[in-house]
Amino acid sequence: MPAGATSPTAAPSTSAAPPAPASPHGTTATASLAGRIRPKTTYQGVATAYKAGVGDGACSYGASDDMMIAAMNTADYETSKACGARVVVRAANGASVTVRITNECPLPCGVGQLDLSEQAFAELAPLSTGRIAITWSLVSSDTAGTISIRYKNGSSPYWCGIQAIGHRNPLARLEVRTGDGWRQLARTGYNYFLSPDGSGCGGAIRITDIYGERLTIDGIALRPEAVQPTQVQFAPH
Repeated sequence: MPAGATSPTAAPSTSAAPPAPASPHGTTATASLAGRIRPKTTYQGVATAYKAGVGDGACSYGASDDMMIAAMNTADYETSKACGARVVVRAANGASVTVRITNECPLPCGVGQLDLSEQAFAELAPLSTGRIAITWSLVSSDTAGTISIRYKNGSSPYWCGIQAIGHRNPLARLEVRTGDGWRQLARTGYNYFLSPDGSGCGGAIRITDIYGERLTIDGIALRPEAVQPTQVQFAPH
């Protein structure tokens, strides 16, 4: 039974091909933004369980009060693109559980595999089962509050890392406003978007979900480690 990754330094995926769906219903319109995990697509895999501790993981969200969480295999984690995604997991016995992706599960976790917190796995089968066949698919939460923004420890006007927290749908892009317009930042495996020269740090932020909805956020101070709430949220799908 593979243990889920608990380190934000776990190796990111280099694979670009999407996992093979059991019942593909994804649309071309969102495919380029969604990457491997696409809406309206059911994936086959296996579920294992790990001790999730306080709920922190490779996505760098920190401790969680909600332990219905999971670690995504490295291929489908896709350099943290899966972070924050909610997926409904179904077992052959008819049981199901909805989990939020907060962690990465490296090899030997294979494509399609979810390493569930022990609390989530227990909703599907006894922990002693160890490993079960599952299907899973992306869902859009209809109970999410608003999105928050956090600057990484060490951020300054000369370098910064930016993280969005609590987004209803998976993020496709994060951009910052600069003197030359909007600049898209590269995403790390530990789920921060980096501006290596400080461009745009402390300014307006624009985020886009996998459905193409774009939200602009102003008024976020450059305060490292502070979780700063916004007034915006993506629409449910």
